[in-house]
Amino acid sequence: MWHFFHQLASPRYFYRFAGRILPWLGAACLLLMLAGLYQGLLVAPTDYQQGDSYRIMFIHVPAAWMSLFVYVVMAVSGAVGLVWRIKLAEIVAVASAPIGASFTFLALVTGAIWGKPTWGTWWVWDARLTSELILLFLYLGVIALNSAIEDKRTAARATSVLALVGVVNIPIIHYSVEWWNTLHQGATVTKFDVPSIDLRMLIPLLLMALAFKLFYLVVVLMRARCEILQRERNTGWVRELVEAP
Repeated sequence: MWHFFHQLASPRYFYRFAGRILPWLGAACLLLMLAGLYQGLLVAPTDYQQGDSYRIMFIHVPAAWMSLFVYVVMAVSGAVGLVWRIKLAEIVAVASAPIGASFTFLALVTGAIWGKPTWGTWWVWDARLTSELILLFLYLGVIALNSAIEDKRTAARATSVLALVGVVNIPIIHYSVEWWNTLHQGATVTKFDVPSIDLRMLIPLLLMALAFKLFYLVVVLMRARCEILQRERNTGWVRELVEAP
């Protein structure tokens, strides 16, 4: 097992391994996405209070979850790159930032669309929404800092430090509805004492959450492969890859 992870840290091995699993991950992502959308839009019952407007939940909630998950992955990868100088960890951190920013933006937009019929307004400056907006700015800051520094290794170290500083915002987002008075509803899926969501709604929500995770994995692997080619363009194995018929 350790030998496998040691090999996986090699850009050359990772590039080839990622290329082999990408089609399978993409197919699984597509099937889960279609199943989740079908269940959520056509099978799940109409909510007794919100009507059909709640169905945007099947996009909004997984996107919000992924905005936090990707940031944690980016910060952990950055920390690994800082401590052990593993090039692949730096690449994963840099490749994750635009994807996480996209999930965060999607969560904010779908939340605003959902909030208008539910709360009567597109936006309120409550703790959950404000901290999620700060998360978007953190992602954009990482992207901008990485673009501003020409040397890739130096840029990776700088963005890793910024990502680690911003980790403090993750628990604030997660616990904001418990720490402050907010319009945003509390946890429903993670409540184990009393069921808070109909099973016919929960199943498509979990399917979409898994589909979004696979989507992230597919895109980050694609971006990482491109970044590897860019950084390793002067190595022999990349030249062999380019010259191969």
